[in-house]
Amino acid sequence: MKGKKGLVIAGLSGGSGKSVVAVGITAALARQEEGVIPFKKGPDYIDAGWLQLAAGRKCYNLDPYLMDQEVLLNSFRSRSADGDLIVVEGNRGLYDGVNAEGGYSTAELAISLQLPVLLVVNCTKTTRTVAAMVLGCQKFDPRVNIVGVILNQVATERQRKLVTEVVERYTGIPVVGSIPRLKKDIFPMRHLGMVPHQEYRNSQGAVELLAELIAKSVDLERVKEIMGPVPLCHEPLKDQVNKGSFDKMRVGVLQDEAFQFYYSENLEALERAGAELVFVNAMTDNGLPPLDGLYIGGGFPETSARQLAANEKFRSSVKEAADAGLPIYAECGGLIYLGESIVLGDEEFALVGVFPARFAMSMKPQAHGYSIFIVEDDNGFYPLGSEIKGHEFRYSKITQWLGTDADLSVKMLRGKGFINGRDGLVKNNVFALYTHVHAEGTPEWAINFVRKCRSVKISVQDD
Repeated sequence: MKGKKGLVIAGLSGGSGKSVVAVGITAALARQEEGVIPFKKGPDYIDAGWLQLAAGRKCYNLDPYLMDQEVLLNSFRSRSADGDLIVVEGNRGLYDGVNAEGGYSTAELAISLQLPVLLVVNCTKTTRTVAAMVLGCQKFDPRVNIVGVILNQVATERQRKLVTEVVERYTGIPVVGSIPRLKKDIFPMRHLGMVPHQEYRNSQGAVELLAELIAKSVDLERVKEIMGPVPLCHEPLKDQVNKGSFDKMRVGVLQDEAFQFYYSENLEALERAGAELVFVNAMTDNGLPPLDGLYIGGGFPETSARQLAANEKFRSSVKEAADAGLPIYAECGGLIYLGESIVLGDEEFALVGVFPARFAMSMKPQAHGYSIFIVEDDNGFYPLGSEIKGHEFRYSKITQWLGTDADLSVKMLRGKGFINGRDGLVKNNVFALYTHVHAEGTPEWAINFVRKCRSVKISVQDD
């Protein structure tokens, strides 16, 4: 095998099994000592986390909605430079996008990356129709190069042989694997996706199990053969500050079972902007260490609410730091954590108390999808008039808000936000919102964050 090769793993729909295949193939290839670089399409933290665990190295996100085409291609090609095999997991169905033209779909991403597609098909209660579905995907857009099919949820050997025969006869596309129906799901589901690996009991064991399943069920050598060439990298990603000009800013990052939604790109962007990252555990640490700033990402604080509430010393240290003017940037779950409390069933759990808001959980999504906001008031992190793309995903709801719309610094142009079409809670140097941003699509985010940390530190020293 010469040069770098890769493919996009796609499905006919969400829940088709492409994550099981993508994680399993990544893990199986990594076990062969192949240098595997994983990528995940779209705004997604959970699948990316599993892919990262499977590969033993960072997974990066590729989102054609949040990133310009040139930025996306540069991110892909520069980060592919350290590996030999590239696995890109798509999202939803192959052609599913934000409009009737399929904009920002997995298919469009595969075309942009010039990579072939490995299609995963759920074969539950069907045989010959599988060939019709694969043929439809093949003919729907001739620019999409489907080079292999993996059958999932296959019940019997007879079904496997029949489906394989009709797919290959009518489409000419090889079936390179067949995954049997399992008695128990390896990846339990929550909301619209898998349980994060940080919360999964023996997540490494699950990855090993998947690697073994794929090794038995998929022709890995054939998968490597059908991969397409990956173009050489563009300009490498560079530091955004002149090294040596400034001291590094110590930026804390809450990272534990409750807070695990961080893009690798965001953390790297902070480092390139001049941050030294300090990882902190809100569930077990006694308090914040000396910091110049704090980043609280999203996650599922509701599943760890009891532990978060019980760690009163840590909550108090965050509140004291916020009151003292520490720059804090919080997204989604981080916003919830900075509220007064969260109600789960008949119990109410105390949170940090920076903002006069109380939360509860809903059975249905309260916001889900891409978002855009425009900055209308000072917040310390984004200039007035900035228009920022991001995404929302939450089941939490606000049950009490003692502030006003005037206390919310951004207006939602797309998406729901915090309340009444607004988002962006501000207090002292704290900025919290439901929208997640991606540093590749919003490069000013990391620069402004570290700049804010530096300016606050200088002002305190001058005082």
